[in-house]
Amino acid sequence: MQNLQNGIVEVFLLTILLISALIVFITIIIIKSKEKQRINLLNIQELKLNHENDMLRSQLEIQEQTFQNISREIHDNIGQKLTLAKLQLNTIDLSHEPSSQSMVEDAVKIIGGAIRDLSDISRSMSSEVIMNSGFIKALEFEINQLNKTRLYSIKLIITGDTEFMDSGKELLLFRIVQEALSNIMKHSEASEVSVDVNYTKIDLSLTINDNGKGFDDESKLNANGLNNMAKRAKMLDGVFEIDSKKGEGTTITIKIPLYESTKV
Repeated sequence: MQNLQNGIVEVFLLTILLISALIVFITIIIIKSKEKQRINLLNIQELKLNHENDMLRSQLEIQEQTFQNISREIHDNIGQKLTLAKLQLNTIDLSHEPSSQSMVEDAVKIIGGAIRDLSDISRSMSSEVIMNSGFIKALEFEINQLNKTRLYSIKLIITGDTEFMDSGKELLLFRIVQEALSNIMKHSEASEVSVDVNYTKIDLSLTINDNGKGFDDESKLNANGLNNMAKRAKMLDGVFEIDSKKGEGTTITIKIPLYESTKV
């Protein structure tokens, strides 16, 4: 009888010990799970903050590039037109009425052209062009502005059904193109550039090709903002490729998935 009682007590104690161990084990798992969730939440918040910072930096860079374009446009285009109009008005001979009238009309046309150019410039003062009109309209406007300089021949080719993406994605994509075109203007010595945008049901592919001097030095892959372009393509879950040979120009290719923008 005593042995039976002792056995029951041992089983009872063992059961309590096992239950206690199980409770401790479950408690440890819950604590670790909550800690893991907390770390994951912090990582997500950090990623979100980094993404927002990158977006803000992209907006600032677009504005900076836009201001540079505006400065160049005012100096090279509008300034010349207004100077020419001033010279024509200053050389009017009021004693010859017919020729004077013609010169005044020419000056008025020149001033009218300058006013239209200023109107175009005012539309490009911020990234609102992208937010309001979309990536393609912003791209068309940017290329038209560069073609006005007559220093380059830039062609824009769009194929497939245009898809509107999230404005943040379009802003990043536009910044990639803007930076690529800026590099071409500064470094390539190109005269002809083509920008091909192709939409499919699953992705968007963008190819920028120039007939410039090209390069075969791998160290230049880390220069001229190419790393920034590759980083932004990665932020879009895309692929960034560059192909360049000395004397044969450069081709940049970006391919990004459309995801939510894909038509079903």
